[in-house]
Amino acid sequence: MDERPVVTCFIRNDGELLLLRRSGAVGSYQGQWGGVAGHVGEPEQREGSGRSERHRREQAGDDTERDPETAARAEIAEETGLADAVALVRSGDPITVEDGERRWLVHPYLFDCDSRAVETNEETTDHEWVHAPEILRRETVPRLWTSYDRVRPRVATLSDRTHGSAWLSLCALETLRDETALAVERRDDAGETSERAGDDWAALAALARRLRDARPSMAVLENRINRVMTAASDERTPAAIERAARGAIEQSVGADREAARLAASELPARVATLSRSGTVAAALRQGDPEAVLVAESRPGGEGVGVAESLAESTGVTLTTDAALPFELDDWDAKAVLVGADRVLPDGSVVNKVGTRGAALAAAAAGIDCLVVAASDKVAADGRYDLEARDPGELYDGDADVRVANPTFDVTPADAVTAVLTEQGRLSTAEVGAVAAAHREWADWET
Repeated sequence: MDERPVVTCFIRNDGELLLLRRSGAVGSYQGQWGGVAGHVGEPEQREGSGRSERHRREQAGDDTERDPETAARAEIAEETGLADAVALVRSGDPITVEDGERRWLVHPYLFDCDSRAVETNEETTDHEWVHAPEILRRETVPRLWTSYDRVRPRVATLSDRTHGSAWLSLCALETLRDETALAVERRDDAGETSERAGDDWAALAALARRLRDARPSMAVLENRINRVMTAASDERTPAAIERAARGAIEQSVGADREAARLAASELPARVATLSRSGTVAAALRQGDPEAVLVAESRPGGEGVGVAESLAESTGVTLTTDAALPFELDDWDAKAVLVGADRVLPDGSVVNKVGTRGAALAAAAAGIDCLVVAASDKVAADGRYDLEARDPGELYDGDADVRVANPTFDVTPADAVTAVLTEQGRLSTAEVGAVAAAHREWADWET
């Protein structure tokens, strides 16, 4: 039996996946649900298309073989029209799938997508955006969950240093949702390593604690996981946790979106920022300032990618972190807009290192420092972790030099003009009230 290499692509938007229902125009698994899928390399006659992929490429003057990622992106373009809206999150180890007649070598991919404007072709009769556990409960192409399992979020995902805390909090909620769904269905994960040891409340509670405590600097992980477990604590079943996790994902997406909308309404024409925050990026897209000054945001340099992402829609200037205080004045910035990883009960803000300097420079320049974040980023207490990085990134010499290389710093409350959340502007007293409410969510452990 020949083994045919194929790709299966999971496209994710706001914590949900795109599933496509296969039409009668395809050569296999008609009527079943799947991700975006297609052949790698030189397929034989394309399923139901009337002409081969080889012919398509010959017509375009391309006689090269496709690698799996190239095939994945081509299939996304052809089957959904979302090629320009997706960003690769990860690829997974390929799996072998046999159905008695065929053997496939499936290369799984997970893409994030910033649009739901799907344009399907003749290979699809229907499409839906669904929570991933729906894969377990629908008639799907063979071993679709196993493919997803190779790329789905896990506890290890939270060690990511390139995405913001809001993105990571959704990954944590997705991990908890998916593991509880497996427990609800009384299924393992097709031979892959589970994130839990058992299916009962105790095992899932242990997983929740691992997710909550994975990044102590990020209050949003703690608060959103605690909210789920509090909501499920009366029933104390996997089904209750799954329902609460689904609801928390939807609530979190809405809160992040509303915080960005309110921040966008307050943006001046010339704005400075640093680091990478999904909420800040959304506010800048919606506020559409005429110019944005972006600090490179060392260590990590994620500000460079932020500048590139904004360059097509607005005027962008990229500068060094050290030059930012001078550039605020010389460049004529009207406000500094930053995100937050943790807002402490006294109103001070833990965020990517360099935020404190930017905020103090904004005060010296007489301009606002605006912090935009969902209220879930308000910490229940005043603890924080600055996440010290490898000293060798800064100095690897032989001299007796102490190295301070933190990921985050703390900006005092009096250097912050306003904390903008989905609840509106929060005063210091209001931040303290939100923190008190978040302390109550931790009671699920008692």
